[in-house]
Amino acid sequence: MVSDGTQISEQEAELYDRQIRLWGLDAQKRLRSSRVCVLGMSGLGCEVSKNLVLSGVKELKMVDSKLVSKDDATSQFLAPRDKLGENRAEASLQRLQQLNPMVDVTADTANSKDKDAEFFKKFDIVVATNCPKDELVRINSICRAEKVLFYAGDVFGFFGFSFMDLISHEYVEEVTQQVEQESDGADGEPNAKKQKTMEKETKSVKKAMTFVSLAETLKVDWSTELYAKRIRRMDPSFFLLQVLFNFQSETGHTPRPKERETDLAKLKEMRDKTLEKLSVPITKISDEMLNLLFAELSPVCAIVGGVLAQEVIKAISNKDAPHNNYFFYNPLESCGVVETIGY
Repeated sequence: MVSDGTQISEQEAELYDRQIRLWGLDAQKRLRSSRVCVLGMSGLGCEVSKNLVLSGVKELKMVDSKLVSKDDATSQFLAPRDKLGENRAEASLQRLQQLNPMVDVTADTANSKDKDAEFFKKFDIVVATNCPKDELVRINSICRAEKVLFYAGDVFGFFGFSFMDLISHEYVEEVTQQVEQESDGADGEPNAKKQKTMEKETKSVKKAMTFVSLAETLKVDWSTELYAKRIRRMDPSFFLLQVLFNFQSETGHTPRPKERETDLAKLKEMRDKTLEKLSVPITKISDEMLNLLFAELSPVCAIVGGVLAQEVIKAISNKDAPHNNYFFYNPLESCGVVETIGY
């Protein structure tokens, strides 16, 4: 777990002055002692890495075995365009390091599937992007066993999601309440006659929250009475994610812009199969929504990556309530939705 024993130098205090004013010295100390691993350096991985390096973590390791391709031009801003064909993590290293020389930024060209518990337990936080469902479940299981905070996320066209498992998390939240104050009356005046006013008072309250694993959220039986009632008022994003997971498992890739017609037909087939298996009405996910799932778009990466990095910073600093446990960006409504699944 992250400790707050790290001392802040004068140079660091000057660099992180605004952040220290915002969330306090203790929170910045915790950030400066945190070690983060980011899996996948596509557009979303770049956004998360950029935000965490600027916040001032101690160490950030990028893990990606893929090479820079022309498709990365839609959202990958850390790898220069003249690095086509080179490893994405290594190509992103120079620009990411330049953002904050005080952070130890490194690149690993291995595949996440080759990493075991010995690797992941070196970190305080693991952020997994661009991973299929089975790989996310595997890494999450390792992180839970090793008490490592786990985050997952991905972007599919105009749709994006993030998931977090903090196992058991304690945090401090500021609570504002109305407090009755008595004004000073004349000497000897009865208390009943003294004027009373209501003033706002802010207190820091310690709270705790428990989380479930990604696997548990995927095991929910939506045919039960409890969950069946919830389907009607739920955003379709969680079920869309299940369709995308199944699409990836069956095809081995995400929806491809160059094969739009073929993949769109497959998406519709997977939607019908997935929703029927989950006992969810087919109308929950429209054809219009399926049309918006192609490529990885920079603005959506910025939104989801910003939220994901913000949640990591909140968890490290123990400030404010974290999302529990999914965040979705809905492309049709152009808004973010937090859903709690698996409880």
